[in-house]
Amino acid sequence: MKKANTAALVIAIVALVVSIFICATTKDSSAAIDDSKQVCTNKISAIYAPPLPATISFAGEAAPLDIYYVREALDREIIANTYSHTNTLLYLKRANRYFPIIEPILKKNGIPADFKYLCVAESGLTNATSPAKAQGFWQFMKATGQSYGLEINDEVDMRNNLEASTEAACKFLKKLRNSLGSWTAAAAAYNCGEGGLSRSLSKQEIKSYYDARLNAETSRYIYRILALKQIMQHPQDYGFNLRHCDLYPTIPFRTATLSGQNVDLYKFAKDNGTTYKLLRDFNPWLTGEKLTNKGNKTYTVKLPTKDGIRLSHILTDKDKSTELVKSF
Repeated sequence: MKKANTAALVIAIVALVVSIFICATTKDSSAAIDDSKQVCTNKISAIYAPPLPATISFAGEAAPLDIYYVREALDREIIANTYSHTNTLLYLKRANRYFPIIEPILKKNGIPADFKYLCVAESGLTNATSPAKAQGFWQFMKATGQSYGLEINDEVDMRNNLEASTEAACKFLKKLRNSLGSWTAAAAAYNCGEGGLSRSLSKQEIKSYYDARLNAETSRYIYRILALKQIMQHPQDYGFNLRHCDLYPTIPFRTATLSGQNVDLYKFAKDNGTTYKLLRDFNPWLTGEKLTNKGNKTYTVKLPTKDGIRLSHILTDKDKSTELVKSF
């Protein structure tokens, strides 16, 4: 009898413990469900449609924004570049370093300054290589680059020389403008080719890029350039608040002469007080470890200054400023 009472007591205690555990678990589960509901009902961060300008032009030629499909095509590219934060931030940072090189060359050759935004659209201001093997800031194909005076071979690729390739781009753009009659058409043809654009305009019996039905890439091309221009000239309107200290600074350089045949570029770099890495970084048109130079040409190369590459020697007072950049 005593054993029976003890057993009954043990069973009762176990039942009580189980009941308490079940209740606690149920309460925790309910709390978790309630918390989950609370999270689900919270609003996500607001997303706004970026503003569209009332008017916009490329190289002084107005885009007809009163036509619905022109306005919507520009809207698409402004949205894409406003919310492509990584790429657009990098474009803005790089522009501080490279626009001061590009702009004077465009001006000297009589090319409108807006073409610097074409360069952004082409390469993002990098020596990019396209799937079709176009190369450099201005994305020249090999044959086109050579036809405009760029040396391109196994050891030298002047498509990657920003000054030389910008000069070549100016020549090419002038030819397109003279042939097609407008800077907008010249910019479109830079993307799809002079013959391709001419045939499309002729077949459709129209004169304006904005009236043409073109391949998908070229149909977006001018609008992308316009969107980049709008955002880069008014960055704060599109949520890009960059200070001067956020931008990539201009890197000072000195020059040296590179000549002779079968030059070991590792040794050349060392003899000139720098590294092979920096020699290649400052001169991306050099594509290998040596320069055979069968034509025995003389090249001018950029090298770091004697002060070096440390930011303490590079940054100016303006580079250190925390003032917002208003336009690029």
